[in-house]
Amino acid sequence: MEIQIWSDVVCPWCYLGKRRFEHALAEFDHRDQVHVVHRAFQLDPTASTTVTFDQVELISKKYGISAEQFKAQQAKLVRLAAADGLEYNLEGGRAGNTFDAHRLIRLGLERGLQDAVVERFFRAHFTEQRSLFDADSLVALSVEAGLDADEARSVLTGQSYTQEVQDDIRQARAFGANGVPFFVIDERYGISGAQPTQTFATALSRAWAERATTVSDTI
Repeated sequence: MEIQIWSDVVCPWCYLGKRRFEHALAEFDHRDQVHVVHRAFQLDPTASTTVTFDQVELISKKYGISAEQFKAQQAKLVRLAAADGLEYNLEGGRAGNTFDAHRLIRLGLERGLQDAVVERFFRAHFTEQRSLFDADSLVALSVEAGLDADEARSVLTGQSYTQEVQDDIRQARAFGANGVPFFVIDERYGISGAQPTQTFATALSRAWAERATTVSDTI
């Protein structure tokens, strides 16, 4: 059974949703028969590829809220993340263009290391405040996730996986996903947002049961 997860590596709800899904998957009886694929999505595809921005200023302006209101939302998110075992250090965070990060995640898929790359990028951004927006940092993080440094840098200096990332983003739109995280379970269930672990557990069980029924009907 295949699970597709659309996310952006600068989306705090995506990291939380990933962890909650993983908690559900860990308790799923058929977890060894589940294949997870991470798909690309950009919260801000128009972001500069050469300049980063103060996250508080950027989000406050985008959604028309004060810096104090945004910081209060961040504090709540930090508490929610901690309850699921994640450490968020959001103060002073920077925002930028994530397209190159997604291309490296696609390289990770080709090398059987995709989840390791996604996890490393999330932790780098939200816990360690390391940059996902410059080549040297992205290469270093990719190596820490198990990728080859020369191959990662070759991706960043060329156009490898550009089409694949663009295709992922278009597919998300086709599914009606205007935000992330967005989960598609066995092409049967779409789940939007960082839902509670039990919601993912229920969807996994239901999708598996329906799959088993379909297989039985064809025999």
